Amino acid sequence: MEEIRNKINKIIILFSSFVLVLLVLAVTWQVISRYVLNSPSTFTDELSRFSLIWIGLLGATYSFGVKAHLSIDLILTRIKGRKQILLKLFIAILVLLLVLLVQIIGGGQLSFNTMGQLSPSLQIPMGVVYSILPISGVINLLYMMIDIIELKALLKEGEI
Repeated sequence: MEEIRNKINKIIILFSSFVLVLLVLAVTWQVISRYVLNSPSTFTDELSRFSLIWIGLLGATYSFGVKAHLSIDLILTRIKGRKQILLKLFIAILVLLLVLLVQIIGGGQLSFNTMGQLSPSLQIPMGVVYSILPISGVINLLYMMIDIIELKALLKEGEI
């Protein structure tokens, strides 16, 4: 399972790096075109905004996958053993349901409903911009499924 998680992490890092380079190039071109050429570029503001949205959600997804996100573990630190594993499993299932409902279903509907709306400058469907919600949701769902499988394996080890 760790191998699958590591492959997903590498893909996110590579793609996020590409989007970050795109963001830096867009902002650099905006500064050059505005202050050096005295002719501001029309597309860079929108491109940098959309890139920032994608980087933000991919970064949050990555931190979720490597468990570097903010969490409240007050109860988890006070219990040990099987009870702690069961609580982690319960939390993982709740998070899986939340990701499914909000990011995948809700984000998918948002993306689908805005496919007819074009961005003013780039003229791309806004649904493409918002598609990062269900994409990151699917990745988060994979992370949660991996966590659930690992937790169930820990429970089985304890029964031996």
